[in-house]
Amino acid sequence: MQKSGKVVVVSQHYPPDPSTTAAIMAAISDRVAQEAEVLVLSGTAGSAISAQAGKPEVVEVKNWMPGKGALGKRAVAELLFTVRMFFVLLARLRRGDVTLTVPAPFMLPYAFAAAAKLKGARSALIMHDLYPDVLVMAGLLRPQSIVAKAMRALNAPMFRALDAVVIIGRDTEKLLLRYGGMTSDKIRFIPNWATLARGVRAVDPGNPYRRSLSARFVVGLSGNLGFTHDPVIVFEAARLLRDDKDIHFLLSGWGIGFDQLKAMQAEAKLPNVTLVDRVEEEQLEAFLSAADVWIIPYRRNVAGVSVPSRFYNLLAIGRPVILVSEADAEAALTVIEHDVGWVVEPGNAGELAKTVSRAARADDPQRAERAAEISRRFDFEIAMANYCGLIRELLQKTSRGTGAGARSGASGTP
Repeated sequence: MQKSGKVVVVSQHYPPDPSTTAAIMAAISDRVAQEAEVLVLSGTAGSAISAQAGKPEVVEVKNWMPGKGALGKRAVAELLFTVRMFFVLLARLRRGDVTLTVPAPFMLPYAFAAAAKLKGARSALIMHDLYPDVLVMAGLLRPQSIVAKAMRALNAPMFRALDAVVIIGRDTEKLLLRYGGMTSDKIRFIPNWATLARGVRAVDPGNPYRRSLSARFVVGLSGNLGFTHDPVIVFEAARLLRDDKDIHFLLSGWGIGFDQLKAMQAEAKLPNVTLVDRVEEEQLEAFLSAADVWIIPYRRNVAGVSVPSRFYNLLAIGRPVILVSEADAEAALTVIEHDVGWVVEPGNAGELAKTVSRAARADDPQRAERAAEISRRFDFEIAMANYCGLIRELLQKTSRGTGAGARSGASGTP
């Protein structure tokens, strides 16, 4: 890569934070650090480490993280973090640098793009979630509310200021192009990747998560169940199937949605439901291999707004997926195009129950093979090559475009 500037990665979540976002940003930072100087500005306590050869320098930015249920406190905390990060970026960025972030918190990209523009740095945003659309989908904002309109108004100048936007789903592009500040040449499609090795795992009755279940067919649910997910539809489908002794629901995860599941099961005590607390990374492969099929339940209007990262690991181990979403959402497109599962209309528990029953009767061993095979396209090395290529391109652009400004003293801390 060009040595004209450093790469500044901005992330509220970074290891030892166990979130998927933290793992993704660390993977990108570590790989880019093999070719360029990388500075990580992290909002996670304990993430700063001493500089090591081939590893990025990590600087912690003070961050307060209330629980997800405390919405008022969380909004204040995220605003404070965004303001702090803005001033840290002003102090750390130099003309010729390239900076990269994700919309977490959702206010961060606005400050990020402004700081990069002020300092003459190139900027790229990884669009994990599109705001305000994701907040509208979650029911936290009304589509025509003042806040939603304000966010849309801010999006246009932000997209205009950004040099690149990475999308992880094909369905996001059409939503981005609604904004005057966005052009198709700025958009790069780089899907996330599977973290488990590709290959069909046999359904083993002796699996530690399965051996206590007497049912022939196990339906799984796993991961962070946040505001965009609908765990209720899964529980209601289980309620409708409670008398089918062949089918059992194995439900795990964390977040407000999993708290809902715990509360519903405490009241209903469905015999065909087993709840498992969050499974640690080292046990993930065994847990995902325990079920015959997995459900990913979204609320309405997910298309273009969010892509489930857990989807890639399910494909990698050869498990069919029942996706609750619109048919034009990214994961649904993959399911339909390659016949690796089923797509169910959001909010329709009866249809989900029928689909689970149909999956339990399905006899297509090639579906598992197809799932593992298409997971090739969601490969870590391919994603890293694409990210490094993007960073290299942006560094070259800064190298070509900063000569006069750098010589005239345009860089430096204000």
